[in-house]
Amino acid sequence: KVVCIHDMVNVEWVDGEPKTLRGFMIDITGQKSAEERLKNSEERYRTLYENNPLMCFTTDSEGTVLYVNQLGAEQLGYTAEQLVGKSVLNVFYEDDKKTMLEQLSICLQNPAHIAHWELRKVHKDGRILWVRESARAIHEINGNKAILIACEDITERKEAEQALQKALFEIQQLKDQLQAENIYLKEEIKSEQNYGEIVGNSQAIRAVLGRAERVAKTDSTILVTGETGTGKELLARMIHNLSHRNSQAIVKVNCAAIPSSLIESELFGREKGAYTGALTKQIGRFELANGSTIFLDEIGELSVELQSKLLRVLQDGEFERLGSPKTINVDVRVVAATNKDLAKAVSEGRFREDLYYRLNVFPIHVPPLRERMDDIPNLVWKFVKEFSDKMGKRIESIPKKTMDSLISYPWPGNVRELRNVIERAMILARDNTLRVELPKTETLKNIKTMTIMESEKTHILHVLQMTGWRVRGKGGAAEVLPLKPSTLESRMSKLGIVRNKQKPDIS
Repeated sequence: KVVCIHDMVNVEWVDGEPKTLRGFMIDITGQKSAEERLKNSEERYRTLYENNPLMCFTTDSEGTVLYVNQLGAEQLGYTAEQLVGKSVLNVFYEDDKKTMLEQLSICLQNPAHIAHWELRKVHKDGRILWVRESARAIHEINGNKAILIACEDITERKEAEQALQKALFEIQQLKDQLQAENIYLKEEIKSEQNYGEIVGNSQAIRAVLGRAERVAKTDSTILVTGETGTGKELLARMIHNLSHRNSQAIVKVNCAAIPSSLIESELFGREKGAYTGALTKQIGRFELANGSTIFLDEIGELSVELQSKLLRVLQDGEFERLGSPKTINVDVRVVAATNKDLAKAVSEGRFREDLYYRLNVFPIHVPPLRERMDDIPNLVWKFVKEFSDKMGKRIESIPKKTMDSLISYPWPGNVRELRNVIERAMILARDNTLRVELPKTETLKNIKTMTIMESEKTHILHVLQMTGWRVRGKGGAAEVLPLKPSTLESRMSKLGIVRNKQKPDIS
């Protein structure tokens, strides 16, 4: 058995000669054994620390790096010597440094507690690494507190999670858009009046079609002007069908037909709870038209506030849904239409000048029917064929007197009015000859001297008289014009038209 001893000896000298030797021995076998075990433990700890497959850091209570294994340093692009003595925060992403300090404080306050967290570190080359860290407080040999941190690189897992979340978000967006498109297309099928192709060989309409064909292949914004019923929407559809966006449906919005309180959410969408009554999320028409064309009819009816938001979409292609701070980017071709004088509205302060110039990149004016009377016979026969197929009636002739009357009539309601007159005549036809009864008006001869509102009021009054002041229902004034009954009643109120109570009014 080997015993370790510690000797202490005192020598007494006399006359230069050693005379007496006194001493004692202490058995330090246990102490030496403990020191050996501690040394072996430290070596094993150091071996485990240096060869650990995880990044390992030891910091003091202030966050200064005391030790770091070589793997931990290399995975961040450093050597151990470059990190020791520096703040451990130096390798953390800026936005995560505060959280890291909070976690270190928690470890120091709860020595028995092992804390876990996931944060971002920054590689020497600037790459972001996600790590999952486990840490606890320990005591160094000198008695000071320290924190041992083991870090696992979870960058691949985090990137996979983020990619999955992005994919799920995109899938939800596509699902919402498909649902919205499905609802929109169903509404279109219900409401769409199929006028077919634009008919006409007159010089006026050929000039319009030529301009439309030239601009269709571009993404330029178009402003279509013209009186009510001239076919502005039909021209917009033609432009869309000739464009590279024709694989998607054109999205249309009648700015005058939607209540002012709802027009913003209709155009730009809303989040659930954006306002009282907003019980569901709604995708707006601009988001629905992404990659396609949006037709904004009656653009002059937009409020000044909404004009500002529309200008931003035209300039930057971005907007926010009501109730959401998130910016949505869209690629939409805008075709706007109006029967108003926007330049006059600009001078009167009712329409933004900058928006007007943004819309008026490529103007196309659709002439009224009275300026293209040569096209009336072709239009008449087109509508006759359309209603013949629908009603199962066969019309073989139209008296010359009837056709002359149709050509000489001023058509304040333009092509739309002509179509409605032919439909009514087809309903009343009893044989193969079409006879048309035109509204009898004395004031139509002076229509060119009237203001637009006076002309509109006169025309509505004549149609009301012709329908016996019936506004709604089959054969009513709303169907003849054609307008939604609520829109017609709103126009009547604005124009001061009072319904004649002595006349029959079946609604």
